[in-house]
Amino acid sequence: MTEVTREVFGQMPREEGGGAVEKFILKSDSVKVEILSLGCIIAALETKGRDGEFSDVVLGFDTLEGYTRKHPFFGTVVGRVANRIAKGRFSVDGKEYQLFLNNGPNSLHGGAKGFDKVLWSPQVLPNGVCFFRLSPDGEEGYPGDLKVWVTYTLSGGELAINYRAQTSKTTPISLTNHAYFNLAGQGSRDIYDHEISIEADSYLPVDDTKIPTGEVATVQGTGFDLQQPVELGKHLQKFHLDGFDHNFCLQQAQARRLVARARHLPTGRAMEVHTTQPGIQFYTGNNLDGSLKGKGAVAYPKHSAFCLETQNWPDAVNKPHFPNALLRPGEEYNHTTWLVFSAA
Repeated sequence: MTEVTREVFGQMPREEGGGAVEKFILKSDSVKVEILSLGCIIAALETKGRDGEFSDVVLGFDTLEGYTRKHPFFGTVVGRVANRIAKGRFSVDGKEYQLFLNNGPNSLHGGAKGFDKVLWSPQVLPNGVCFFRLSPDGEEGYPGDLKVWVTYTLSGGELAINYRAQTSKTTPISLTNHAYFNLAGQGSRDIYDHEISIEADSYLPVDDTKIPTGEVATVQGTGFDLQQPVELGKHLQKFHLDGFDHNFCLQQAQARRLVARARHLPTGRAMEVHTTQPGIQFYTGNNLDGSLKGKGAVAYPKHSAFCLETQNWPDAVNKPHFPNALLRPGEEYNHTTWLVFSAA
């Protein structure tokens, strides 16, 4: 059985529109997850090691203030479009749209005030919580009134995140959760002793602004071949990689499938990622630099966490040969990602 409780986490600053931010606590016998109504943020996720002890395995902050200041999307739901859109521009049905540029020459994770920075309306479910918001036509430059539902449900060791959306005008959409994981426990120095595997035989090479070049490249014989588990630290050294921030191309199927696995051998904690999405961005916290103080006032240095963001391929709205990025009126966007936690 999953127990669901709610409490007030804090009050939004007046200049941000005010309003109470609530925290929803979902608890099973093996996982406890805390989710905020601000940005649908996963603020904490405690899971057992093989010794039976719980540890919080996601980066974040102890107070609301941390989340209302600038931070690298810790635990947030990002949208309307996760990842980057080249030059913040795209065309739909012959009309060009210009978005805010917040990542060099590109638009990233929905723009200046994306889904991560707004309050959502919560509804408690027997085993989770559903958040709703209406993103108005023209918000951050995107067309159409977009109704969005993000639902978190917990069952034993499995956390499911379902994303649904409907629009009044054709709009690009790609939603993901941007949790930063360290299975040794958040605040641990690095992720080099984690074992990672990703079920993908191709990935997207990027230019120096992190926009896919358009090539779909094979992973074979490269440092991007993660089809068999690799120990991250040794693997980065072997291939002289500074880290990962790349989209891996998944089997194109609408069905649930296992796409990635992370294991921390010293504690026995493991996490599987299952999804219906066509891509997964593997990011190794390359831009963390120790300047942010997180939970327990611990600094978060480079490579102290990883993200496995299930999503559409980056810049798909400008690349016709990438999976379709557009949602049209009368259709429904509906994707689910499952995070399965265990210890062995």
